[in-house]
Amino acid sequence: MLVVSTREFRARQSKYLEMVNDGTELVLKSREQGSFVLTPILQSNTILEKGYILPPDEDLARSVTGEQIVERLIPRIENIFQYLRT
Repeated sequence: MLVVSTREFRARQSKYLEMVNDGTELVLKSREQGSFVLTPILQSNTILEKGYILPPDEDLARSVTGEQIVERLIPRIENIFQYLRT
């Protein structure tokens, strides 16, 4: 494990990022902010897996316009008001 000050990290950021990417454990130490472990983000760390992200054309095909939403909602709203009148 390598411990580096935030000042040193800023001065040689590319070097340390490459080291972390190659597997070195790096701890950043700051007097004001405390200590932090720097690790690369792996596929397993991402919020969404690639399988959940649709290609642009597929995503666009599933989209709905504002006009389509209004067309679908108007009959539902009219039914609610008819129900309230009775």
